[in-house]
Amino acid sequence: MFRLESWLLNFAYATLILIASPWIVWSAIRHGKYREGFGEKFLGRVPLRVDSRTCIWLHAVSVGEVNLLQTTLNELRTRLPNAEFVISTTTKTGYDLACKKYADQTVFYCPLDFSWAVRNAWQRVRPDMLVLAELELWPNLIRLANQRGTKVTIINGRLSDNSFRGYRRFRPLVSRLLNHIDLVAAQNEETAARFLALGAKDVQVSGSLKFDGAVTDRQNERTQALCELAGFDPDDVVFLAGSTQAPEEKYALEIFQRLSQQHPTLRLVLVPRHPERFDEVAHLLDESGEVWTRRSSLITPPSALHPPPSVLLVDTIGELGAWWGTASLGLVGGSFGSRGGQNMLEPATYGVATCFGPNTKNFRDIVAQLLAVDGAKVVQDQTEFEEFVVRALDDPNWATAMGSRAQNLVLSQQGATQRTVDLLLPLVSSHQSQVTKTQAA
Repeated sequence: MFRLESWLLNFAYATLILIASPWIVWSAIRHGKYREGFGEKFLGRVPLRVDSRTCIWLHAVSVGEVNLLQTTLNELRTRLPNAEFVISTTTKTGYDLACKKYADQTVFYCPLDFSWAVRNAWQRVRPDMLVLAELELWPNLIRLANQRGTKVTIINGRLSDNSFRGYRRFRPLVSRLLNHIDLVAAQNEETAARFLALGAKDVQVSGSLKFDGAVTDRQNERTQALCELAGFDPDDVVFLAGSTQAPEEKYALEIFQRLSQQHPTLRLVLVPRHPERFDEVAHLLDESGEVWTRRSSLITPPSALHPPPSVLLVDTIGELGAWWGTASLGLVGGSFGSRGGQNMLEPATYGVATCFGPNTKNFRDIVAQLLAVDGAKVVQDQTEFEEFVVRALDDPNWATAMGSRAQNLVLSQQGATQRTVDLLLPLVSSHQSQVTKTQAA
C-alpha cells in the first residue's frame, strides 16, 4: 500500500512539474531560480554522511525558517555536544543564507518529494530525527522517515487560516500523514487545537521561536557596521520599509518625498521581500529623481566628497534583521496586498515604532499581542500610512513609547527554544534506546 501511494504521488508531482514547466524555465532564465541543486532535489544526491554519531536533520524552507532555526540549533548543540546536525532548505535564497549562517554545518537542498529522491537522501544522511520548521507536510518524506524508525517532529508549528481550511478538506488523508509525526510543538493554543482537529497524535504548546534570539541592543556589531557603511548619522531618522511588495515601496517613497523637506535628517531604506524585484524597485527609484544607492554597491563608508544618499535600496539577502536596528520608524510589508504580512517581531525587538497594512492574517496572533499593548499600528491605506509617519516624526516621544511597549512584549514572551528542546530530547533518547536494542538483538 505504501509503495502504491508513493508512486501515485510521484505521478502527481511529475504532472504538476510538467504543467508548470514553462513558468519554471522562464523563472530559471529570468531570475536564476531552480538552476542549482538538481542532483539533490531530483535524485537525492545530498552530501554523504560517514559518521555514525546521532544525527538530527533540520529542514527550513526559505530565509525566514533558516533564521528561525538558529536558537534551536544552538541549544541542541549545547545539550547534545556529540551529535551531528545537517540542514536542508528548499529555495536558493534560503540555501545561500544557510551556507553563510551555518558554515560549520552540512547544508543541502532538500530532495523533492519523489520516492526515489527521498529514499536516496535518507540512505546518505541516515538521520535519527527529522525536524521540520513550522509546517512541511511532504508525504513520501515523512512516511519514509517513519518506516525507517526515524523520529519526525514539527517545531514552531503554525497553521494559517488558509492552510487549515485546505487541509481540513482532505482530513482523512492529512490525518494519516500526521499520525506519522511523533511531535508537533505548536506556537499557541489555537494552532495546537487545529493540529489536533486534523488528527495529529501528540501536540504540545511551546510558544513562538520568533520571540527568542531577539537582538534588542542597537549597538550590536552587525547593525553598527551597516549603519557606518550607509553613512547614517546619530541624528538621522531612519524610515525603513521591510519585506515589501508592490505597491508598498511606492507608498513609502512618495511619503518620504513629501516629508523630507520639513525633516532634512529623514532617511529612507527599502527592503523588498523577493530578490527578483530588486531591479523593479531600482527602476522606481530612478524615475523618482531621488539620490539613491544599492546596498550591494556599498563597499566603504561615505566621505565628505561622497556624502550618503537619502534613499537606500537593500538588495542583499539575510540582512533585514540588522537593518531594523538602524530604524526609528517603519512599515512591515506584505500587508497591503494578499500575502498576509511578514514578521513584525524584528522591528519590535529593537523598539522601532512600527505600522503595517490591514492584511496580516499570517501573523494574526503576534499582531493581536502587539495591538493589545499598543506596540504597533494598523494603517488601512497610504493616507493612514502617511499620518503614522507624520505623527512619529512630529512626536518622537510617542514613537519611542510605542517601540518600548513592543520591545517589552517580545522580552516577556521568550523561552520557546528551551521548551522546544525539552520536548525534542526525550524523542532522541527514545530513538537511541531503540537502536541499541535492535543492535543487541
